[in-house]
Amino acid sequence: MPDPKFIRNFSIVAHIDHGKSTLADRLLELTGTVSRREMKEQLLDAMDLERERGITIKAHPVSMKYKKNGQEYELNLIDTPGHVDFHYEVSRSLKCCEGALLLVDAFQGVEAQTVANAYAALEQDLTIIPVINKIDLTHARVDEVKEEIEHTLAMDRDEVIGCSAKTGLNCEAVLDAVIDRIQPPTGDPNAVLQAMVFDSVYDEYRGAVTYIRVMNGTVKKGQRIKFLQAGTTHDVIEIGQFTPRRVGREQLSAGQVGYIICNIKSLGNVHIGDTVTVAEGEPAAELPGYQEPKRMVFCGLYPSDGQDFEQLRDALNKLSINDPSFEFEPESSDALGFGFRCGFLGLLHMEIVQQRLEQDSDIDLVQTAPNVTYEITKVNGEELEVHTPQKVPDQGDIEEFRQPIVRVNFVLPTEYIGPIMKLCTDRRGEYIRTEYLSPTRAMLTYDLALADVIYDMHDKLKSATRGYGTMDYELLGYRPGDLVRLDILVKGDRIDALSIVCDRRDSEVRGRAVIKKLKQEIPRHMFEVPLQAAIGTRIIARETISAMRKNVTAKCYGGDITRKRKLWEKQKEGKKRMKSIGQVDIPQKAFLAVLETGEPEGQKK
Repeated sequence: MPDPKFIRNFSIVAHIDHGKSTLADRLLELTGTVSRREMKEQLLDAMDLERERGITIKAHPVSMKYKKNGQEYELNLIDTPGHVDFHYEVSRSLKCCEGALLLVDAFQGVEAQTVANAYAALEQDLTIIPVINKIDLTHARVDEVKEEIEHTLAMDRDEVIGCSAKTGLNCEAVLDAVIDRIQPPTGDPNAVLQAMVFDSVYDEYRGAVTYIRVMNGTVKKGQRIKFLQAGTTHDVIEIGQFTPRRVGREQLSAGQVGYIICNIKSLGNVHIGDTVTVAEGEPAAELPGYQEPKRMVFCGLYPSDGQDFEQLRDALNKLSINDPSFEFEPESSDALGFGFRCGFLGLLHMEIVQQRLEQDSDIDLVQTAPNVTYEITKVNGEELEVHTPQKVPDQGDIEEFRQPIVRVNFVLPTEYIGPIMKLCTDRRGEYIRTEYLSPTRAMLTYDLALADVIYDMHDKLKSATRGYGTMDYELLGYRPGDLVRLDILVKGDRIDALSIVCDRRDSEVRGRAVIKKLKQEIPRHMFEVPLQAAIGTRIIARETISAMRKNVTAKCYGGDITRKRKLWEKQKEGKKRMKSIGQVDIPQKAFLAVLETGEPEGQKK
């Protein structure tokens, strides 16, 4: 049983692409946890998608042994994602640690997510060790970045460690700092068992694998344990640590991080943030869990071939087993047939789930426009939570329409402050403050509607700042807004899949843009097809697709005009009949074209 004072639990937090996974690779190599032969880049990123995109999606724990001054220490590292969508993974990992390495790129400096992760670590009272990575780059700005860290995060510049995770330069100093500066865990190995569940994955052969951090006591193989929140009891079949593969151990004691396998058949029975304790006798106190990750972005996923509906359901079930942070429920649409309404943490999360579905199950998907959750109070006092524009009641029934508001921090070079302020003002953002991180970089803070942020804010930010700007946002809550449901009518029929919720002041521009796009994509029919955008019963935009016209008098030459008139009348009758019974065929391409943009051509930058 290791003495808790020789254990260190820490995680690496940073902005996306600042080198977390590479530093984790070097630490594994330095501690001899992984031999050079087994070493490969991004070793802890087990998913194919993580390697393909070069980003971390899931937090990965690993236990290392390191000798300093003849004493062996156990270092438990949890590698965390850097993208704003997976911030909940970071917060879960930090709860299991006593310290964090805050990694900053020597060229890019302090970014939006760096600040967010540093504050998240401070909230948990963790010891933060600032590390500047990539100091071997020819254009590294080490002194300026130290100044940014001191100015933004109020950390002493003398405490900053410089290293290069790629070449291994000065990485030993990082390990020494972990041992010297981070507090050992405070836990009693002889107390009643109390462990925190911080993650779980599903193994096809072993069932649910539960990741735990032991706070107090000791958990042994064969012991009977209880999950307090779920209220279930199980026998521990296997127990172990990650090195980074699963390696069996006889027991885990206070301060250690590892996994337990209890023959649990479904991940639904394992609650993240639950407390594990003994089944018999007096149980330990329940630990404060985690806040449930809130799904903020919703979209419909439909199989492009209606036959694949069951296949899509199976694929979603399978995926939700390993990623409980997204949810789905069946829905149907007149235009797209049967599909599912899915909830995600953000746009990148949505993209990744879609990519995993297409790769793993080989289904061609059609995705509707992403939208956020709205809260509505009806005139009769009823409260609604709306995930799709089709469920928005008629304008007359709504007392108050509330939308999610987020606080967005933009970190950017000072010369781009003007364009970004204009961008936020155009989206009716509320200015909060400007902070200068250094003479050349600033952090702008605005309160904006989440719908505007997920719609195209990231693309606009990147183009306005030539790729140098970064953003991070946190949800503040719901606030009332002047919102309306914009309906698209084709030949007088409302097309559910094309409805959107937008601000009343944007509605005409958005409506006109959608209709123009539809006019280009819907083929001409034998009768004219009116396209309209409407708010309630008020039509705000209209275009008409003119009818195809067959020249029925082509065979008549010369002679009496009455013959031609008769043919024209007959054609007119046929067209009238066709208009009343003819169906407008809207191709799949038209839906996709509308989803790509709701913006007039002239306004595109």
